[in-house]
Amino acid sequence: MEQKEMRQVYCDTLLELAGQDERIMVVEADLMRATGTMKFKETYPDRAVDVGVAEANLVGVSSGLSAGGKIPFAATFGCFASRRAFDQFFLSANYAKLNVKLVGTDPGISAAFNGGTHMPFEDIALMRMIPGLTIIEPSDPISLQSLTKAAAQLEGCVYMRLHRKAVPALYDDTETFTLGKGKVLRDGADVTIIASGAILVGEALKAAELLKAEHVNAAVIDMHTIKPLDEELVLTYAKKSGCIVTAENHQVAGGLGSAVANFLSENHPTPMAMIGIRDAFGQVGTQDWLQAHYKLHAQEIAVQAKRLLADKNTRR
Repeated sequence: MEQKEMRQVYCDTLLELAGQDERIMVVEADLMRATGTMKFKETYPDRAVDVGVAEANLVGVSSGLSAGGKIPFAATFGCFASRRAFDQFFLSANYAKLNVKLVGTDPGISAAFNGGTHMPFEDIALMRMIPGLTIIEPSDPISLQSLTKAAAQLEGCVYMRLHRKAVPALYDDTETFTLGKGKVLRDGADVTIIASGAILVGEALKAAELLKAEHVNAAVIDMHTIKPLDEELVLTYAKKSGCIVTAENHQVAGGLGSAVANFLSENHPTPMAMIGIRDAFGQVGTQDWLQAHYKLHAQEIAVQAKRLLADKNTRR
């Protein structure tokens, strides 16, 4: 399966948008090469701003540009976009009801050799607390292109988790995406796997194949928009399968799993298992090693799915 570097797709999409709308701008914190936006700077030098290693200022400048009618895409490592610039993004951008698109790169274990200091396991949890904010996490190049365009068209702030490295396409180039609406990649009635991001959506599909070999029919949903959550889709599959596994490259506390559990606990209590980081800091390692260490893989998803299914069958 062909793989495309996500940061290249991100830049190419911004270039396309900028050619159609002069309000599109790129704002960076000394990471244009890392984010892949050097080509944007070369093409539109007067619409690319590098504030240096000053992430709070990144958001402040972007908020000022938004107040002046621009649509800034501000990017830095996810740890800095969330932890370091949270107050500025909360107040200067969101509370002020502006139009800043904040991009946090290298989410979760994809930070790899940058280690624990640069490994954001908590960015979604922080961002979910901001009223009215839209949070997205594309899972492949096609969804990244579509969701970046959707973010540009949305009037309001957006936080996007951007996996920089090359990943295989999960969708064909005719697929369309709508903010706030999850995508059913695979239907099934025995158990539902709800996943997000470039690592775990693929692992969820692998888990569904493992389960199929054991005569378990698993649905797989790509929940690319974590806020607002597609509550209608969650409810439909909670009723259909009766048990749900969530899978995310993030702390289970405050992330996708928590969002699903928060909704279901008040509307349709459903047995759940959550695949994700459990009260731990990040550390240095290859992505494969980190994935195994934190059990962010298809085998663990399948194990938890079978556990829930066994419990469901016992209750019948």
